[in-house]
Amino acid sequence: MSGQTKPRQTFLPFSPPLLGEEEIIEMIETLRSDWITTGPRTKKFEGEFARLVGAQAALGLSSGTGALHTALAAMGIGQGDVVITTPMTFCSGVHVIEQVGATPLLVDIQRDTLNIDPFKIEENLRKTRDKKVKAILPVHFAGHPCDMDLIMDLAKRYQLFVLEDAAHAIPAKFNGRMIGAIGDLTAFSFYATKNMTTGEGGMLTGSRDLVEKARVYSLHGIDRDAWDRYSETGSWYYEVIASGFKYNMMDLQAAIGIHQMRKLPQFMDRRRQIVKIYHQAFSQLGEIEIPTEKTGVDHAWHLYILRLNLERLSLSRDQFIQELRGRNIGSSVHYVPIHLHPYYRNNYGFKPEDFPVVYEEYQRMISLPLYPKMTDEDAYDVVSAVCDIVKGFRR
Repeated sequence: MSGQTKPRQTFLPFSPPLLGEEEIIEMIETLRSDWITTGPRTKKFEGEFARLVGAQAALGLSSGTGALHTALAAMGIGQGDVVITTPMTFCSGVHVIEQVGATPLLVDIQRDTLNIDPFKIEENLRKTRDKKVKAILPVHFAGHPCDMDLIMDLAKRYQLFVLEDAAHAIPAKFNGRMIGAIGDLTAFSFYATKNMTTGEGGMLTGSRDLVEKARVYSLHGIDRDAWDRYSETGSWYYEVIASGFKYNMMDLQAAIGIHQMRKLPQFMDRRRQIVKIYHQAFSQLGEIEIPTEKTGVDHAWHLYILRLNLERLSLSRDQFIQELRGRNIGSSVHYVPIHLHPYYRNNYGFKPEDFPVVYEEYQRMISLPLYPKMTDEDAYDVVSAVCDIVKGFRR
């Protein structure tokens, strides 16, 4: 490891949440109330979130995975159907396709944004006319929106649903429209590392009809939730009208989410300040490539992904991460592509070169710390560490 003039004394974690007194007070008030599961705070959170993204309706759920799963069920996707998505995603986004009985059809990505390539989607649609392709599941990777104009045009021409995976994309915009109000349904995640959090949790937005179908699937297929049955205006009677799941959001989660959502503008301001520090420092280094932000896009900056120009360095991506850790800087890789995991290799016969852009970019990607709790000093420590490694291992 090359020398660093001012080594950081404490470890900088990759992405901890930022919670304040407002969330704590709301949580305590919820615990002291008569209602801690799905109830009035969840309803309030859903309403405010729908207004934020400009959607007709929103459904609070226990996870982003639950949002994707209930969405597919609400769209009627099932046995024998095919859903197009990207290998550059977390495994849950593909698991849920299989869990409704459908088959994932993976499509390679654009090299600049790392998002699913709409032109390759169309190539696959032309090749698979005999298959029951029912939906496209684009992932707004790292917070940069996919080209939704092209994707929605394809969906219209081929009569497909569009389910957006926006786990990284709150509050992103594409051509002036908020992500969450473009596709048929959009799934958000509020996991602890996300731009806003409920600890665990998710949200589904879209048309009122589809969201209400998903609501039924989110709680065992029952036609009314506990608040509708046990509150002072409720009725005890219920009916099971579908074979559903257990994905409802608790008021305990919503208590956090209400205030996290209200703080989102200041969280985003801070994220952009850190991105500016990174951009200014790293754009001067030929050994690394900084993230893209295309015209007409408001990037949510969930992740800041450096890509190493490995031909200019004498170490691998994995060694670069070890060097960062040796300088007390946490980092990660997003993601190990779907087709490289043993489960998918064994079940679908995938080879690394099946998706060449994904495979090439994966081998040179590093996600750096980026979160509102970071100070300028933290950001400059990251800059110093990266620059020091580049200097020490430059070819």
